[in-house]
Amino acid sequence: QVQLAESGGGLVQPGGSLRLSCAASGSIFSINAMGWYRRAPGKQRELVATITNGGSTNYADFVKGRFTISRDNAKNTVYLQMNSLKPEDTAVYYCNAARVLTYSGRSRDYWGQGTQVTVSS
Repeated sequence: QVQLAESGGGLVQPGGSLRLSCAASGSIFSINAMGWYRRAPGKQRELVATITNGGSTNYADFVKGRFTISRDNAKNTVYLQMNSLKPEDTAVYYCNAARVLTYSGRSRDYWGQGTQVTVSS
């Protein structure tokens, strides 16, 4: 069994910063890619940023230049540094681990439970 544990959400003023963390635990042999998605009230879940185990990154246009994704492969942990936050960044942020290969030989995707980020004055 694989679990994703997210942390770092909270309330921040516009222009402020937050750092999200997501640690994957369990019988993990490898993780192909990790990333962050978000769902704002009344909207569908959308991609924020992803990073492969080789370090290649992909960002949604609305976060380019403001958010930075990074990863510690040894710790199976992904981070999202969020700067210059805007009220429209308010959402529940979900961690994703894609194509997780366990020692049992199984491969599948996993999701975290989500962490609330609220940007408001």
